[in-house]
Amino acid sequence: MGWNRITIRTVTSAEDMISYELTELGAAGVEVEDHVPLSKEEIDEMFIEVLPDHEEPDDGKAVLHCYFDESENLEDVTIKIQTMLGRLKSFMDIGEGRIEYGFTKEEDWINNWKKFFKPIRLDDTIVIKPTWETLTEHKDGDVVIEIDPGTAFGTGSHETTRLCIEGLKEEIHPETVMLDVGCGSGILSIIALKLGAKKTVMTDIDPRAVKAAEENMDVNHLSREQYETHFGNVLEDEEFARSLGEKKYDIVAANILADVILPLTSIVDLFLKEDGAFVISGIIETKEQEVLSQLKKYGFFAEKTRRMKEWVSITARRRRK
Repeated sequence: MGWNRITIRTVTSAEDMISYELTELGAAGVEVEDHVPLSKEEIDEMFIEVLPDHEEPDDGKAVLHCYFDESENLEDVTIKIQTMLGRLKSFMDIGEGRIEYGFTKEEDWINNWKKFFKPIRLDDTIVIKPTWETLTEHKDGDVVIEIDPGTAFGTGSHETTRLCIEGLKEEIHPETVMLDVGCGSGILSIIALKLGAKKTVMTDIDPRAVKAAEENMDVNHLSREQYETHFGNVLEDEEFARSLGEKKYDIVAANILADVILPLTSIVDLFLKEDGAFVISGIIETKEQEVLSQLKKYGFFAEKTRRMKEWVSITARRRRK
């Protein structure tokens, strides 16, 4: 399988927003190249003993590489990206905004970014370790999660995933049954089970994500009795959605994007127990009010809101009558 690689030359201040917009347009992945130095906090989170001594000075420029399936119409994708860049340019600096093209095989893409994925510490107790890396140091009580995301989203390093994990940690107890919608690599479910949840049920519309999630469960020595995986679309297939179980989940977790969370909010009541928690992340701050309005429309309120950079995560519950 091959991928059309579209490169956009921009500035560091716009890279997060453009990355978000590219994902909204259907990009299967986005790589970022810049010269922004790591902060002390970022260095501490990563298990890196020696940093390269030839780092270039930050010039404010960034290069984004995004990937679209080779079967997609490249001209149509390009027009959508040009329109998006034009819209962003009207209210923010996007720099050069030049588009370039390339092509890469799936195995080249996967292996190319692996060199940038190192063990990271998410908080005081959770460490994410790529399966191909060796963990050189950890402390007593650490929960070590091994991940090989393949082409599935979810290494734990992105702000949206971290925010979602923070929300899950506040909800999990020994009897927790969780529905993980858009499971990607399975990282949320793995962490939930490692933190003591009883069972997780994972769904994704990408069969490769389902396969990656199953493989990551095996790598983390989690038994089939602790989880289920399902390939399907809960938004478009009502029969599939109902087959996952009604009113049986203590938590419904979704680390997706606001435009998917919005319609999911209209059906989440199907899955949740009476006092269940709807833990959502992947919400860019410009979409926050729209998500809050949708929650209110369907009888939920935002019990807790968490923020990191321009991203928002919400724990919502049904309003008591």
